[in-house]
Amino acid sequence: MPHEIVSFDEPKLQEYLGELVRKTVEDALNALLDAEADQIANAGRYERTDERQAYRSGHYRRGLTTT
Repeated sequence: MPHEIVSFDEPKLQEYLGELVRKTVEDALNALLDAEADQIANAGRYERTDERQAYRSGHYRRGLTTT
């Protein structure tokens, strides 16, 4: 006779995994946007160099909305 060793709430697990994936994608997209802005400006955020080609006007992390 099989015994349950671990029980879990599958809908809660699905919700948690979905949020984990969404957050991971959101972080990756924000990192890519930061890297692209650094490349365009030829300098990092708050970095002062003679090679700087542009300015970064304002910045905030964006949220990712999914359905």
